[in-house]
Amino acid sequence: MRQLFICLIMACSTSLATAGELKITKVYGPDLPNKYKHPVSITELDNGDLFVAYYGGDGEYAADTAVYGGRLPKGSSTWTKPVELANTPHRTDGNGVVWQAPDGDIYLFYVVRFGDTWSSSRIKYKISHDGAKTWTDSRLLTLEEGMMVQGRPFVLSNGDYMLPAYCERGDDREIVGPESTSMFFRFNPKTKTWTESERIKSPNGNIQPAGAELKKDYVVAYCRRGGGYGPDEKGYIVRSESHDGGQSWSEGRNSEFPNPNAAMDFLKLQSGNLLMVYNDSMNSRVPLSVALSTDMDKSYPFRNVIMGAPHVDLGYPYAIQTRDGKIHVIFTERRTQIYHAVFDEDWVMKK
Repeated sequence: MRQLFICLIMACSTSLATAGELKITKVYGPDLPNKYKHPVSITELDNGDLFVAYYGGDGEYAADTAVYGGRLPKGSSTWTKPVELANTPHRTDGNGVVWQAPDGDIYLFYVVRFGDTWSSSRIKYKISHDGAKTWTDSRLLTLEEGMMVQGRPFVLSNGDYMLPAYCERGDDREIVGPESTSMFFRFNPKTKTWTESERIKSPNGNIQPAGAELKKDYVVAYCRRGGGYGPDEKGYIVRSESHDGGQSWSEGRNSEFPNPNAAMDFLKLQSGNLLMVYNDSMNSRVPLSVALSTDMDKSYPFRNVIMGAPHVDLGYPYAIQTRDGKIHVIFTERRTQIYHAVFDEDWVMKK
């Protein structure tokens, strides 16, 4: 009955879920504009529009991939047709991260692959000053090989921006190397300068961090585990913490959350509670679940399922909370379809 209820919701318009309910709608299918669609991000613009970014093409390693963007105008139930935002000739562009900063500028971060694997990537970015209608030329954020982005930026209590990033190592497309590490680029909006944090290291490697400042200078990050994609009974999301505003980090250690070598997200809500969005399995990207902490990351007693079987390969969840208090999670299925889930804390707390 639960899956039937979700399917009925998915057939409806893209209006917001009512209190205590989950609503899921499809944003784009395999036809617009290319079949392949993977890591997708979402941000709320100043005018109330929602804007998504993802990369698409013929496949993950195809040379024709580009970063695309689409908009859900405020009050509308229909997403605009995707438009190309970034396309580097003869290179694979990937992992578009779109984010509106407090000053109104909209950043588009993405990666460009220069070799056979993602460990050859560099990070580039563009900025829009007019509501994601036009963009500046691209700029390189770092020249270091293997640097990538995927997670949502956040703002520290002192006003600095934190951009989650990671350095992927290894030449095997099916293994995240043990030397892979997570880190954050920190932007000072007063001096307009970027600096790098220390790296988060763990025995099997880790990538794709998601962070939140729980209180002044105390920042927690959860990271995707390293290793392969085969069956694993010891695969967990990696946790690290910082007590100096995200400049230095503790060694990454296994958390209580299973991880099938897949991205997750970690979000501090307006209430101060913490939301984890993850695949509740060590070996499968199904189900896509949420967990809520009301005690500053000590425990996560409230849990619910956004989507489960018969759906498969539910990947790269990306969460935001809009000004009206609604929680939005955008994610992909089979790397060909993009879904948009809307709910609130009351729904997560339902037994």
